[in-house]
Amino acid sequence: MSRFVRPSKYRHVFGQLAKKEHGLENVKVTNSAWDTNLISASGKYLSVNWNASGGGAFAILPLISPFHGINGFPHKLPDQLPLARSHSAPVLDTDWSPHNDSIVASGGEDGKAMIWKVEPSQFEGWNTEGWVPEDFDPVLRIDASPRKIGQVLFHPTAAQVLATVSGEYTIKLWDLAAPEDPRITLSGHGDSVQGLAFNTTGTLLATTCRDRKIRMFDPRTGGQAVRVTDGHSGIKGARVVWMGEHDRIATTGFSKMSDRQVSIWETGSLNNMKTMTIDQSSGVTMPFWSDNNILFLAGKGDGNIRYYEYESDNLFALAEYKSSDPQRGVCFLPRRALNVAECEIARAYKVVSSGIEPIAFIVPRKADGFQSDIFPSAPSLEPSLSASEFFSGKLAPANLINLGDGSITSGSQPSASPAPAPAPISSPPVSREPTVSVPAPAPVRAPSPTFAPVQRSASPPPSSSPPHRSTTSDIQMGSGEDTSSPLKEENSRLTTELRDAREKIRNLELQVESLRANARKAAQALQMDI
Repeated sequence: MSRFVRPSKYRHVFGQLAKKEHGLENVKVTNSAWDTNLISASGKYLSVNWNASGGGAFAILPLISPFHGINGFPHKLPDQLPLARSHSAPVLDTDWSPHNDSIVASGGEDGKAMIWKVEPSQFEGWNTEGWVPEDFDPVLRIDASPRKIGQVLFHPTAAQVLATVSGEYTIKLWDLAAPEDPRITLSGHGDSVQGLAFNTTGTLLATTCRDRKIRMFDPRTGGQAVRVTDGHSGIKGARVVWMGEHDRIATTGFSKMSDRQVSIWETGSLNNMKTMTIDQSSGVTMPFWSDNNILFLAGKGDGNIRYYEYESDNLFALAEYKSSDPQRGVCFLPRRALNVAECEIARAYKVVSSGIEPIAFIVPRKADGFQSDIFPSAPSLEPSLSASEFFSGKLAPANLINLGDGSITSGSQPSASPAPAPAPISSPPVSREPTVSVPAPAPVRAPSPTFAPVQRSASPPPSSSPPHRSTTSDIQMGSGEDTSSPLKEENSRLTTELRDAREKIRNLELQVESLRANARKAAQALQMDI
């Protein structure tokens, strides 16, 4: 019998849970049953779908590290936090811009997509004596659909391009500089879209749907799918992720017998290259791809995270991170923000019942210098295209950052001749020189995003809530626009009313918590008397 062992640099990768004081406690995760990851991460912040009264909200939290926690912030969150509250119904999904760590998009059951910009000053005085939390305000509101917005996703290479998935079974691509109408609408789905993923250049978009089909779209050639094939035969949630520069996508789903599966598909023809049964659990499996050729699989309700190395259309099991705490949602940190000094090749943030746990995936090595063989170049903050260039059909690979020295490798010159279904473009070779220092993410050389004021679409969705009135958050961000005195007075009055309303909501929430505590004490006292 052969004893041959397949060579791999990642054979001994292990998941390291952060210490308790380096995690977060008292996290009030939403009770919505909508199937998303519940959490998203940029290089600076986390966003978590929050359980809040008075409409929909999500929390924006400073990034936590498994090695250092949050510098200057308590690991147990206070009962009252500054929240992003402007949705009138539960928030279903959030996504951070790949080109600005301070910009996040949200979508909710109210049919709106919103853009938020986080300033570091908003966290000054966090939880100190006399600290009063001030909620975040959006810089842009989009009436994206008369029905719910289930998912939002930023374009990987074009600045200010956002995709939204609506309850109308369509995907709309928006230019955030001119958001009055969607630039492209992708249709043809027979039921709810369950998962979507761009390729590395953003020229192709793959989707999974409740009608058990996998579709491939090229937004530059029209609104209909260029490839359609049968996916997983089970009707329960299916997800999709693009496998980096490989001409492959990976999907997770269920068989007719409700076995959890993972499949690999060739993108040119959508032929199935491999299907593997994972187990018989009932939770949706969330797939995450790392450019180390590693596919992470995290099942909702599971305590473990599996990871496999991809090679020659096969998935080779590496190991498994095990935990007794079931996860409600998981996200992964952008690779440009990893701690390369600790040989950290990936970092997950796991949402448990009332907390967030950082998990570092580490290659055990004794060497002190930068390990270039396990750290391929990562997508940088700098976009390759503007929104107008993308919608005009130009193409450019992602700009890459060398994790060893922080140098940027620009993509090739854009090409203006789109193909019906182009294969992903291989990234140019990147030189890597070992160094001991840990670089900060390279600064963005592209201009700061500027969002235009929102205008209502011609046929606004029906709603029982009063029509939206312009506030200071609807004015162009950073434009220095001079408004008239009556408008300033109106904005000031509305801001004051909004602040008072939020203060009342906080007081009511505190009263509710107090009443609940008194009720628990009374119940315990009655039991003791009996």
